[in-house]
Amino acid sequence: MHNELVKSEWFDSPGNEPVRLVEHDPDWVIQALDWALRLQRAIGSIAESVEHIGSTAVPGLVAKPVLDLLVAVPDIADEPAYRHSLESLGLVLRQRETDHRFFRPPAGELRTVHVHVCEAGSLWEQEHLVFRDRLRADASLAGAYANLKRGLARSVGHDRLAYSAGKSQFIKDVVDGKWPRDLSV
Repeated sequence: MHNELVKSEWFDSPGNEPVRLVEHDPDWVIQALDWALRLQRAIGSIAESVEHIGSTAVPGLVAKPVLDLLVAVPDIADEPAYRHSLESLGLVLRQRETDHRFFRPPAGELRTVHVHVCEAGSLWEQEHLVFRDRLRADASLAGAYANLKRGLARSVGHDRLAYSAGKSQFIKDVVDGKWPRDLSV
């Protein structure tokens, strides 16, 4: 979300599955709590917090039916402290960035969860929580985001990277407190 150039290392390339949005499912909250408990048990005290983030964490918002959970740890670089525990839950490391690690089920398996590991108190953590909380607090903002997501899903088809990139300016504006944007410019 932030403007820094972040080094990113992918393990396997992003898939070409279609971007499929569904209406909000109230069970996502229960499923996220279940995953948060599993993560907390697996990682133990190294997890300073586990938060449900992303569109499935916003009541009423359309989303890909995949839960996003944020795990904040004291030191993101200390992968041995958490990686094996996450792998024991059937997750694999898919992406390593300077400030973030991305885990998900292996390619070819049903994807119902993404786990994002970041450093506690980091900008990555703060931005994702701010974005989630602002969407939860403002129905018109959440509606505008839903419209953007639907439009991108129609226009980019199978290109998940383009879908994510198409949301980035909106997300940045919300995090930076610049929403609604002045559309007359």
